[in-house]
Amino acid sequence: MTMTEETIAVTDDEVEAQMPKPVGYRLLIALPQIEETFNEMGIVKSERTMYEEQLMTVTGVVLDMGEQAYADKERFPSGPWCKKGDFILCRANTGTRFKIHGREFRIINDDSVEAVVQDPRGITRV
Repeated sequence: MTMTEETIAVTDDEVEAQMPKPVGYRLLIALPQIEETFNEMGIVKSERTMYEEQLMTVTGVVLDMGEQAYADKERFPSGPWCKKGDFILCRANTGTRFKIHGREFRIINDDSVEAVVQDPRGITRV
């Protein structure tokens, strides 16, 4: 019998231990959890629709930053464009995509951040 990710109980500490540490000028971004239904209509989304929304999302939250992120004073004369905990906008499908226990993350370059937003809810790619 093989075990799938769904049958293995994983603690928050175990997930944190598996989280990669970005190096250099890269940022670790968590992508938003995709809603399983269409707004107040309650219609369930297909797996394909959820996959496409996850793949093409333009929002995320900064979890960690490499030691050289925003360190180049010529490229970033006014300082960092964002910090840990900020919600950001970046191009769809930017960076290195990976999943840890079903949750998608990305590692992006520091200059891939295009905006910081207060509340990313409701922001979608056009």
